[in-house]
Amino acid sequence: MLILLSNDDGIHSEGLTTLKETLEKYHDVIAVAPEKERTCISHAVTIHKPLRIKKINDNTYCTNGTPADCICLALNKILPKKPDLIISGINKGPNMGQDVHYSGTVAAAKEGALMGIPSMAVSISAREHFYFKDAGEVVMRLLGLLGNTLQKTFKDVFLNVNIPNLPYDKIKGFLVTRLGKRVYNDIVTERIDPRGNKYYWIGGNGDTYEKLDGSDFIAVENGYVSITPITLDITNSDYIDVIKNFLRRFL
Repeated sequence: MLILLSNDDGIHSEGLTTLKETLEKYHDVIAVAPEKERTCISHAVTIHKPLRIKKINDNTYCTNGTPADCICLALNKILPKKPDLIISGINKGPNMGQDVHYSGTVAAAKEGALMGIPSMAVSISAREHFYFKDAGEVVMRLLGLLGNTLQKTFKDVFLNVNIPNLPYDKIKGFLVTRLGKRVYNDIVTERIDPRGNKYYWIGGNGDTYEKLDGSDFIAVENGYVSITPITLDITNSDYIDVIKNFLRRFL
């Protein structure tokens, strides 16, 4: 199987290099990732400056673009043929709940799905002391379970996978989940520079979440790998008739 790897942590991220080393024992693997960290870049695509590709070795490339750019360049200019699978990760830190809307890692998988290629985003739920090798084994196990269903099953959808930061033998299994809801606090911090002018940091503490049954957060908290199918069609079908009925009052 030909697998394309990417991420938003950059081409030299330990999560990417560890996953590549794990997968290439059994598959053909090519990595195309940003030359530097592009965390929280979401699905940005570069259209106002030229993009460049740097070859690091026969199977590893970096670009000055975003994660979504990397997928586009890989499919159109680097790979010898269409890959069987795109994996974005392993990301340093979880991508659960609303994180998926901001994450460059998730965006790379989404870009692959938009191109009609089975894709998944993979993240490890930790901020430090990462069990990347164990997470790589989890990905291998997941690929073994999915088998030949990748090409047949995943149409207009991609998988968002979050792995507990645990040794492989401590992980309880896989759970199919829905996106949870993270609680963000102190999202904008105001500070004063040496000249007395205000400046701001966007971020804050987003490590708490609502305790929703069946969510990705609950699965990972309990030692399970969370697998959330995410659709490309974000239309809320439940509201189509609601809005139609509302508009009829004024027509």
